[in-house]
Amino acid sequence: MREVSIIGIGQLPIKKKYSDGLIELGARAARLALQSSGRKNIDALYVGNMLADELQNQKHLAAFIADEAGWAGIEALEVDAASAAGAAAIRLAYLAVASGDVDTAIALGVEKMSEGAAAVPALAKALDAHREGSLGANMITRNAQLMRAYMAKYDLPEGGFANFALNAHRNSQSNPNALFRKRVSSRKIKSSRVIYDPIQLFDSAPVCDGAAAVLMVPTESIAAEAGFSVRVRASSVATDRFRMEDRADSLKLSAGARSASSAFKKAGLIAEDISFFEVHDAFSIMAALQLEAAGFAAAGDGWKLAQEKEIFPRGKIPISTMGGLKARGHPIGATALYQACEIVLQLSGMAGKNQIRNAENGMMQSVGGAASTMLTHIFSA
Repeated sequence: MREVSIIGIGQLPIKKKYSDGLIELGARAARLALQSSGRKNIDALYVGNMLADELQNQKHLAAFIADEAGWAGIEALEVDAASAAGAAAIRLAYLAVASGDVDTAIALGVEKMSEGAAAVPALAKALDAHREGSLGANMITRNAQLMRAYMAKYDLPEGGFANFALNAHRNSQSNPNALFRKRVSSRKIKSSRVIYDPIQLFDSAPVCDGAAAVLMVPTESIAAEAGFSVRVRASSVATDRFRMEDRADSLKLSAGARSASSAFKKAGLIAEDISFFEVHDAFSIMAALQLEAAGFAAAGDGWKLAQEKEIFPRGKIPISTMGGLKARGHPIGATALYQACEIVLQLSGMAGKNQIRNAENGMMQSVGGAASTMLTHIFSA
């Protein structure tokens, strides 16, 4: 397997609603990634998306976007792993380049959640249609169930999760691509309306539109004059029992723990080597559980890292460094690509006011469905 590096990134500002179509958004982000790399052409395009066939009545996105971008004829494939679709696209691009079969690949994520049918029912299709969906379960109710169980088991104080949102919104203020760039107070977070008990407004990520991409090449092919490069050290994926009720302990993200352990082994690193961690904070409870699953906190202590501000930019393990899903925005299929772009900026020293000191290794986790599928990626400067 060849070493693989990212040498190009492309991000569109996340918005509540774009007037441009899904295909145009995807093609624009992909072209930006190619432009920033200095390369002229690509061999392959891998597109992560979850909702296009539900919301835009459109399938076969990758070939469509390749044509729109002016790349008709290349290998172009779409991948879906529910809310981890973007991370799956990253993994496909990484494996294609690492194998030697492809020399230049773009991983693209694109989602337009503002049009068509309602997004929440469409997202619920990542659950068991017969034993969960038919009973009215969706991603909000499932995460509320986890949050309620966690709070009871570990006896959390009122507002125990508040600093996850506080950190995310503080970091998003200086991210030009973030949906929310307004500072919010701890008091406002704690007093926000309840969406589904105990989940409050600031415990969940917004519905939005966006597209982002990264371009990967063999590390050995990078010219000395390249603008920047970040090495992909590891890509791992694992699954859990599909329904939470079938798991030995629903508060342990087994897929997250397995994929993290595998990624650490592949990268030759341990948790203490990670400079910052981009978590899939679609819900506050998921941020806490991922910190525990990846080995940054013991079971029941993930929330304490937030309360003690160890997840803040100068803390022990900074997370959501550019706003995370909560404040930057969570355009499902594009989310992991925004995370990857932000990791590249951090490891290249280009994160501006959001720059993490001495950033050497960045890690990200992506959650598919109710943590039934989880992917972990590790990157190094």
